Amino acid sequence: MRLSRIIMALTVGLAVVAVPTAAGAAQPQPTPSATTDPPQPPPYPPTTASLTVNRPTIYLGETVVLTGTNFGPNETVDITVTVTPFAAPAGGAAPARRSDGSTVAMAPVAYQASAPLHFTAYTDGQGRFTKHYKPSVTGLLTFTATGRESGRTASTELRVLHKKQPLPVTGDSLGTPMKLGGGLVGAGAVMLLLTLAWRRRQRFGGAAL
Repeated sequence: MRLSRIIMALTVGLAVVAVPTAAGAAQPQPTPSATTDPPQPPPYPPTTASLTVNRPTIYLGETVVLTGTNFGPNETVDITVTVTPFAAPAGGAAPARRSDGSTVAMAPVAYQASAPLHFTAYTDGQGRFTKHYKPSVTGLLTFTATGRESGRTASTELRVLHKKQPLPVTGDSLGTPMKLGGGLVGAGAVMLLLTLAWRRRQRFGGAAL
Protein backbone atom coordinates (compact mmCIF):
# COMPACT_ATOMS: atom_id res chain seq x y z
CA MET A 1 0.00 0.00 0.00
CA ARG A 2 2.78 2.37 0.91
CA LEU A 3 4.65 1.44 -2.26
CA SER A 4 1.65 2.23 -4.45
CA ARG A 5 1.35 5.66 -2.83
CA ILE A 6 5.00 6.38 -3.53
CA ILE A 7 4.57 5.34 -7.16
CA MET A 8 1.48 7.54 -7.50
CA ALA A 9 3.27 10.54 -6.01
CA LEU A 10 6.18 10.14 -8.42
CA THR A 11 3.76 9.87 -11.34
CA VAL A 12 1.96 13.08 -10.33
CA GLY A 13 5.26 14.88 -9.87
CA LEU A 14 6.51 13.88 -13.28
CA ALA A 15 3.21 15.00 -14.79
CA VAL A 16 3.48 18.43 -13.15
CA VAL A 17 7.04 18.84 -14.41
CA ALA A 18 6.14 17.76 -17.94
CA VAL A 19 3.22 20.20 -18.39
CA PRO A 20 5.29 23.48 -18.59
CA THR A 21 7.81 21.76 -20.84
CA ALA A 22 5.09 20.67 -23.25
CA ALA A 23 3.48 24.11 -23.15
CA GLY A 24 6.80 25.75 -24.01
CA ALA A 25 7.36 23.34 -26.85
CA ALA A 26 3.91 24.05 -28.22
CA GLN A 27 4.60 27.79 -28.57
CA PRO A 28 5.95 28.83 -32.00
CA GLN A 29 9.57 29.86 -31.96
CA PRO A 30 10.56 33.09 -33.82
CA THR A 31 12.49 32.48 -36.97
CA PRO A 32 15.81 34.24 -37.48
CA SER A 33 14.37 36.24 -40.36
CA ALA A 34 11.61 37.65 -38.14
CA THR A 35 14.08 39.05 -35.62
CA THR A 36 16.27 40.81 -38.25
CA ASP A 37 15.08 44.16 -39.66
CA PRO A 38 15.12 44.29 -43.46
CA PRO A 39 17.59 46.81 -44.99
CA GLN A 40 16.08 50.25 -45.38
CA PRO A 41 16.31 51.91 -48.80
CA PRO A 42 18.19 55.23 -48.97
CA PRO A 43 15.99 58.32 -48.54
CA TYR A 44 16.86 59.49 -52.06
CA PRO A 45 17.62 57.02 -54.85
CA PRO A 46 20.99 57.64 -56.51
CA THR A 47 20.71 59.98 -59.47
CA THR A 48 22.62 62.80 -61.13
CA ALA A 49 21.55 66.39 -60.48
CA SER A 50 22.07 69.07 -63.12
CA LEU A 51 22.50 72.85 -63.12
CA THR A 52 22.27 75.03 -66.25
CA VAL A 53 22.13 78.71 -67.25
CA ASN A 54 19.86 80.00 -70.01
CA ARG A 55 22.78 81.91 -71.63
CA PRO A 56 26.44 80.84 -71.42
CA THR A 57 27.79 84.36 -72.12
CA ILE A 58 26.31 87.72 -71.08
CA TYR A 59 27.40 91.34 -70.67
CA LEU A 60 27.80 93.00 -67.29
CA GLY A 61 24.44 94.24 -66.03
CA GLU A 62 22.38 91.49 -67.67
CA THR A 63 20.51 88.73 -65.79
CA VAL A 64 20.63 84.95 -66.26
CA VAL A 65 18.29 82.19 -65.08
CA LEU A 66 19.76 79.21 -63.22
CA THR A 67 17.79 75.95 -63.51
CA GLY A 68 18.43 72.93 -61.28
CA THR A 69 16.89 69.48 -61.80
CA ASN A 70 17.00 66.06 -60.10
CA PHE A 71 17.62 67.43 -56.62
CA GLY A 72 15.64 66.21 -53.61
CA PRO A 73 11.94 67.12 -53.54
CA ASN A 74 11.06 70.18 -51.46
CA GLU A 75 14.59 70.75 -50.19
CA THR A 76 16.89 73.73 -49.73
CA VAL A 77 19.75 74.01 -52.21
CA ASP A 78 22.87 76.03 -51.36
CA ILE A 79 24.50 77.79 -54.34
CA THR A 80 28.03 79.21 -54.26
CA VAL A 81 29.64 81.39 -56.94
CA THR A 82 33.37 81.32 -57.73
CA VAL A 83 34.77 84.15 -59.86
CA THR A 84 37.86 83.67 -62.02
CA PRO A 85 39.11 86.87 -63.72
CA PHE A 86 39.93 86.72 -67.40
CA ALA A 87 43.70 86.50 -67.94
CA ALA A 88 45.46 88.57 -70.57
CA PRO A 89 46.70 86.41 -73.49
CA ALA A 90 50.39 85.58 -73.58
CA GLY A 91 52.63 87.34 -76.06
CA GLY A 92 51.98 86.17 -79.59
CA ALA A 93 48.84 84.23 -78.55
CA ALA A 94 45.63 84.88 -80.44
CA PRO A 95 42.82 86.51 -78.43
CA ALA A 96 39.76 84.47 -77.51
CA ARG A 97 36.96 84.50 -80.06
CA ARG A 98 33.19 84.21 -79.75
CA SER A 99 31.10 81.85 -81.84
CA ASP A 100 30.41 84.66 -84.34
CA GLY A 101 34.14 85.18 -84.94
CA SER A 102 34.51 88.46 -83.02
CA THR A 103 37.28 88.75 -80.46
CA VAL A 104 36.91 89.04 -76.69
CA ALA A 105 39.10 91.40 -74.70
CA MET A 106 40.88 89.26 -72.09
CA ALA A 107 42.25 91.95 -69.80
CA PRO A 108 42.40 91.73 -66.00
CA VAL A 109 39.33 93.23 -64.38
CA ALA A 110 38.75 95.23 -61.24
CA TYR A 111 36.01 93.87 -58.99
CA GLN A 112 32.97 96.05 -58.56
CA ALA A 113 30.56 95.86 -55.63
CA SER A 114 29.81 92.15 -55.71
CA ALA A 115 26.48 90.42 -56.07
CA PRO A 116 25.94 87.63 -53.50
CA LEU A 117 28.42 84.79 -53.86
CA HIS A 118 26.31 82.47 -51.71
CA PHE A 119 22.52 82.15 -51.85
CA THR A 120 19.81 79.49 -51.63
CA ALA A 121 17.05 78.07 -53.79
CA TYR A 122 14.09 75.81 -52.98
CA THR A 123 13.02 72.83 -55.08
CA ASP A 124 9.48 71.75 -55.88
CA GLY A 125 8.04 68.27 -55.47
CA GLN A 126 10.00 67.06 -58.52
CA GLY A 127 13.35 68.36 -57.25
CA ARG A 128 13.47 71.32 -59.67
CA PHE A 129 14.20 75.01 -59.07
CA THR A 130 14.86 78.23 -60.99
CA LYS A 131 16.76 81.26 -59.75
CA HIS A 132 17.52 84.64 -61.35
CA TYR A 133 21.04 86.04 -60.90
CA LYS A 134 22.54 89.37 -61.98
CA PRO A 135 26.36 89.33 -61.82
CA SER A 136 28.20 92.48 -60.82
CA VAL A 137 31.68 91.35 -61.87
CA THR A 138 33.22 90.27 -65.14
CA GLY A 139 35.07 87.01 -65.54
CA LEU A 140 34.31 83.30 -65.56
CA LEU A 141 31.67 82.51 -62.95
CA THR A 142 31.26 78.93 -61.67
CA PHE A 143 27.98 78.11 -59.90
CA THR A 144 27.91 75.05 -57.60
CA ALA A 145 24.58 73.86 -56.17
CA THR A 146 24.31 71.32 -53.30
CA GLY A 147 21.12 69.91 -51.82
CA ARG A 148 21.08 69.99 -48.03
CA GLU A 149 19.06 66.79 -47.55
CA SER A 150 19.88 64.78 -50.67
CA GLY A 151 23.57 65.75 -50.83
CA ARG A 152 23.32 65.95 -54.63
CA THR A 153 25.54 68.50 -56.31
CA ALA A 154 25.91 70.04 -59.78
CA SER A 155 27.77 72.98 -61.33
CA THR A 156 27.77 75.19 -64.41
CA GLU A 157 29.78 78.11 -65.81
CA LEU A 158 28.93 81.60 -67.06
CA ARG A 159 31.11 84.13 -68.92
CA VAL A 160 30.44 87.77 -68.02
CA LEU A 161 31.94 90.35 -70.39
CA HIS A 162 32.22 94.13 -70.21
CA LYS A 163 29.35 96.14 -71.61
CA LYS A 164 29.42 96.89 -75.31
CA GLN A 165 31.17 100.17 -76.01
CA PRO A 166 29.65 102.62 -78.52
CA LEU A 167 31.31 102.49 -81.92
CA PRO A 168 33.85 105.28 -82.58
CA VAL A 169 32.82 108.06 -84.93
CA THR A 170 34.49 107.52 -88.32
CA GLY A 171 35.02 109.75 -91.33
CA ASP A 172 32.02 108.25 -93.10
CA SER A 173 29.70 109.03 -90.21
CA LEU A 174 31.03 112.62 -90.09
CA GLY A 175 30.43 113.21 -93.79
CA THR A 176 26.70 113.92 -93.60
CA PRO A 177 26.84 116.39 -90.66
CA MET A 178 29.74 118.24 -92.28
CA LYS A 179 27.91 118.48 -95.59
CA LEU A 180 24.83 119.80 -93.84
CA GLY A 181 26.86 122.35 -91.88
CA GLY A 182 28.65 123.50 -95.03
CA GLY A 183 25.33 123.97 -96.78
CA LEU A 184 24.00 126.10 -93.93
CA VAL A 185 27.15 128.23 -93.91
CA GLY A 186 26.85 128.77 -97.67
CA ALA A 187 23.19 129.72 -97.38
CA GLY A 188 24.02 132.16 -94.58
CA ALA A 189 26.73 133.81 -96.69
CA VAL A 190 24.33 134.25 -99.63
CA MET A 191 21.70 135.80 -97.36
CA LEU A 192 24.32 138.14 -95.90
CA LEU A 193 25.38 139.30 -99.38
CA LEU A 194 21.77 139.84 -100.40
CA THR A 195 21.14 141.87 -97.25
CA LEU A 196 24.18 144.05 -97.85
CA ALA A 197 23.16 144.59 -101.47
CA TRP A 198 19.64 145.55 -100.45
CA ARG A 199 20.88 148.05 -97.87
CA ARG A 200 23.26 149.59 -100.38
CA ARG A 201 20.49 149.90 -102.90
CA GLN A 202 18.24 151.52 -100.38
CA ARG A 203 20.96 154.00 -99.36
CA PHE A 204 21.91 155.09 -102.82
CA GLY A 205 18.32 155.04 -104.01
CA GLY A 206 17.27 157.36 -101.16
CA ALA A 207 20.14 159.77 -101.91
CA ALA A 208 19.13 160.02 -105.56
CA LEU A 209 15.64 161.02 -104.58
